[in-house]
Amino acid sequence: MTVHIHSGLNATAQEAEAAQASEGRWPRIYERAQTPVMASGEVEAAQQLRVAMISLHTSPLAPLGRTRDAGGMNVYIRELARELGRSGVEIDIFTRRIDCDTPTIQHPAHGVRLISLPAGPATLLPPSELHPYVAEFSCRLTRFAEREQRSYDLIHSHYWLSAAAALPLARAWNVPHVTMFHTVERLKSQQYGAPISDSHASQVRIETERRIATAVDRISVSTDHEGEQLRCLYGLAPSRFQTIPCGVDLDVFTPGTPAERASARQRLAPDGRPMLLFVGRLDAIKDLDLLLASVARMRTEAVLHIVGGDPDGDPELERLRALARELGIAERVRFPGAVAQGDLPDYYRAADALAVISRYESFGLAAVEALASGLPVVAAQVGGLPSIITHGESGLLVRWRCPEAFAEQFDLLLEDMALRKRLSANARPSVERFSWERIGDEVRTLYQDLTDARCALACSCH
Repeated sequence: MTVHIHSGLNATAQEAEAAQASEGRWPRIYERAQTPVMASGEVEAAQQLRVAMISLHTSPLAPLGRTRDAGGMNVYIRELARELGRSGVEIDIFTRRIDCDTPTIQHPAHGVRLISLPAGPATLLPPSELHPYVAEFSCRLTRFAEREQRSYDLIHSHYWLSAAAALPLARAWNVPHVTMFHTVERLKSQQYGAPISDSHASQVRIETERRIATAVDRISVSTDHEGEQLRCLYGLAPSRFQTIPCGVDLDVFTPGTPAERASARQRLAPDGRPMLLFVGRLDAIKDLDLLLASVARMRTEAVLHIVGGDPDGDPELERLRALARELGIAERVRFPGAVAQGDLPDYYRAADALAVISRYESFGLAAVEALASGLPVVAAQVGGLPSIITHGESGLLVRWRCPEAFAEQFDLLLEDMALRKRLSANARPSVERFSWERIGDEVRTLYQDLTDARCALACSCH
């Protein structure tokens, strides 16, 4: 058994030039210092690690919110890779090519490469249609590593398709495999309030996720609640799970100055009416139908801004427009679509509250971004949201899934200025524990523990 250890991971001049050339493709809103920042005690350990991070079905560079497949997971992979690269871990992110013009290798951040591999047609496909190309993706990745004479110390996969592609690689390379499911098919009946589909694709995913859960070295979860769900579902020991929350860029998402808040408010809500905000994918799990019905039952004449989707011909967005008209609130609902990342902080600063009424959220990235911006959150009491929001301190949690219950809490927050000020003051301190620096430390420690254990096992076999 062989475990490959690597050193000397400083970027070459050629890599630095390539990184500069591809910089425009990596959203600059999330830019932090690119030079490695490491405490003296962690330099040697960090520089020993080279990680293959797999995101088969979606690229970290995909525009957020415009499709159902680009959202918080993309931000998580992008920012985690950047933080790990900054601290000295070398990261190769592998994704499926959806455009023939996309370069095979891009250098989006220090120590990070984004590698697009052909697997199936070079076009955007929904995740439900990608399983037939998983084996091809694994083969392409293997050949890429062989051509570059490049080996890895660990694989970190995201979503079940990526984990399925990683299983044979982890066995062949004899390296630890960490996965993060993000969503699980068998839990959809709880999350979506619908029975599990008996379709062939659904059954394939269920069986594949079961194999993944029992085969990987560690399952990373964003909250203890998610870990307990998966532990009960698969009958695994608690030691198979590692709870590491998602992060937020505390330098980007800030309350801003009074002048910045006033400017954002004047631009986005110039008529002075209260502003409710939704940020995310236009997916059924977000339950925007319930959000619109709740707004229709409010006493307060608040204006709802739905930030997500493509305003030019998105069928789901058009359906929501029609529903708003049917409910008689078309004049009080704005559909700017998925906004540029550079504009997103202004939306948080302009709004009076963020609405997160999803049927399920394993974590809730938009909620964390809002709180970091000093914006109170009204959220459904589901999934990992109670681990982020403390009722009556940083936001309001709603147990009952009915329009009247959410409308009551929206009205309470918007009509009680003292409550809103108190929640706003508590919001940012409540999420400072989610800085990317801290999350990066936790993930790096997990990597090191797993590689050390694998190395010790290899040594004991000699």
